[in-house]
Amino acid sequence: MKTKIFFTVIALFLLISAIGQKPAIELTFTAIDIAAYVQLDSIKVMNRTQGGDTVLYWPDTVLVLDYQVGVPEINNNVGTFRVFQNFPNPVTDQTTMSLFIPEKDQVNLIITDLTGRVIIKYDGLLDKGTHSFRFTPGEGNLYFFTAQWKGNSSSIKILKTTSNSNGANSLEYLGREVSSPQLKATEDIQDFLFNLGDELLYIGYTNDLQAGILDAPEISEFFAFQFAYDIPCPGSPTVIYEGQEYNTVQIFNQCWLKENLNVGTMIPGAQNMTDDGVIEKYCYDNLETNCDEWGGLYQWDEMMQYSNIPAIQGICPPDWHIPTDEEWKVVEGAIDSQYGIGDTEWDWWDMRGSDIGDRIKSQSGWDGGMNGSDSHGFALLPGGFRYFNGGNFHHAGGHTMLWTSSEHTGDYKWYRFVIGYIIEISRNSTPWENGLSVRCVRN
Repeated sequence: MKTKIFFTVIALFLLISAIGQKPAIELTFTAIDIAAYVQLDSIKVMNRTQGGDTVLYWPDTVLVLDYQVGVPEINNNVGTFRVFQNFPNPVTDQTTMSLFIPEKDQVNLIITDLTGRVIIKYDGLLDKGTHSFRFTPGEGNLYFFTAQWKGNSSSIKILKTTSNSNGANSLEYLGREVSSPQLKATEDIQDFLFNLGDELLYIGYTNDLQAGILDAPEISEFFAFQFAYDIPCPGSPTVIYEGQEYNTVQIFNQCWLKENLNVGTMIPGAQNMTDDGVIEKYCYDNLETNCDEWGGLYQWDEMMQYSNIPAIQGICPPDWHIPTDEEWKVVEGAIDSQYGIGDTEWDWWDMRGSDIGDRIKSQSGWDGGMNGSDSHGFALLPGGFRYFNGGNFHHAGGHTMLWTSSEHTGDYKWYRFVIGYIIEISRNSTPWENGLSVRCVRN
């Protein structure tokens, strides 16, 4: 009976606590290069639905969004006592955590496991500044690190990838930085509005590189920025689909097919594609060998398999999808040498960027010396396009047009247009009846 009463009280306490708390989403970030840990310089979070942005500066890598009132709850006042999220997280062997002390005083550190058992205690007099500790976890997959200073408490969760351990838990003091951490002021953070359903763009920066992730968070999530590029996608260097092998290319956080899609049964350019359960394609000049070289050309409806849902699989392989207009903006910012991810340059119509047209093209296959530098391995080829009025084909060898899965207005859909002699890239819309190339991106 006592046990039953105890658990009833605990359940009631948790219910009251949940009611009293504001609903919030916690976004935690780290970074890797293939699989090796990379230290972030900063993280920019942009609301692509409402507008506005905010920035986190390392070692601050956690953003808490209060979606009831639309502002983050995170307290980023410079000079505030707090513990920063450990890195790397999750942990495989060792991890480092830091805490900022506004003024010299006694500090108590406690590490507990999932059951609440105290694993490590540390008590010491610490000077003002940012202090770092190295933690080596033992058995278990989840730990809580709590620091207490002058009646204030701050905690983080530490995840471990495996419960196996070769030794005991340990905590090692690494040293102090005298300066205050560089954090964004609370009044700036509160300008960032968020509601459930908003699409966010996270941009991670390290040295001179940047990586972007699109997301519409509904629950707390953990993100790893990927800083590898121009390599086969880790875990899936090739994809076999409908009897054809495609290479893949990792471009920061996006994994793309390295070739245009070539799937389906060829039909004459003079015919429209139909919703008959069979994937149909156009081949330039009605020659199957041109599909082998440049990929197929598809009407928008056929590519989408007669759906209008952005980022749908459509005619792409399983676990892959048709890229959205926003996903194209991310890869454009990743490849261009001047305008980065999230820059307003990519929201314009028609020709945009500084040299994306050159850097996205393959180093061979374009007419008249119009080959590109292919700086990131996208290897875009000049497949031309099929024009709906008469079903004629145009500009293979010099132009290429690629669909997105995003609608503009009515029968017009967003696409990208690369012209061999122009070093920018065009964003525009065109009728769904035209036949354009397709690249797929991994879910």
